[in-house]
Amino acid sequence: MSTMIKKRLLANSRFNNMTLPDERYRAVVETEKFLREILITPRVPKTIKQQARWCLRHYPTTWDMQRTALQAPDVFMERMDSVHKFIVDGESPLRTENDKSI
Repeated sequence: MSTMIKKRLLANSRFNNMTLPDERYRAVVETEKFLREILITPRVPKTIKQQARWCLRHYPTTWDMQRTALQAPDVFMERMDSVHKFIVDGESPLRTENDKSI
């Protein structure tokens, strides 16, 4: 395996490990919104709209995403509860910008 491929794989694995299940869920939902926005934007070239339509053809529905979140919460999660997010992310939902005590 070439050095370049190893570097890419290492970079990708570090990036994926930093993504939380709720962030991954939101990314899929927001990507669908983005692709649908492309379809209704007048000045987007026809080829780009065709690609967006092709991507959306078998895109996971809201039901698919909710079902996946139930079956694989370590991969997709609609929302993390505050305690879980604090443990995983280290950010307290009670902390304000000026408050360093929590």
